[in-house]
Amino acid sequence: MKKATTWDAADYLETEADIAAYLNAAFEDGDTSVIAAALGDVARAKGMTQLSKETGITRDGLYKALSPAGNPSLDTVQKVVRAFGLKLDVSAVSA
Repeated sequence: MKKATTWDAADYLETEADIAAYLNAAFEDGDTSVIAAALGDVARAKGMTQLSKETGITRDGLYKALSPAGNPSLDTVQKVVRAFGLKLDVSAVSA
């Protein structure tokens, strides 16, 4: 009998283009739990320990904030996004 493996988005986020597209989709969805989970997936793909060093936020704090049940502050989101080498951008919503 074959055993199913757990799919993890972090295993497939290899390039900056992959990461940017993944995060853009999460932000376009607009659901804060989806955004937090996507940031967490990218954080795990990049390495939580390194991200902790770059942001000054503890690993435990990152895991908690960037989980689907997390509620990261805007400051945390901004630090994490910058550590990924990206920036948040605002644009008008088409009607």
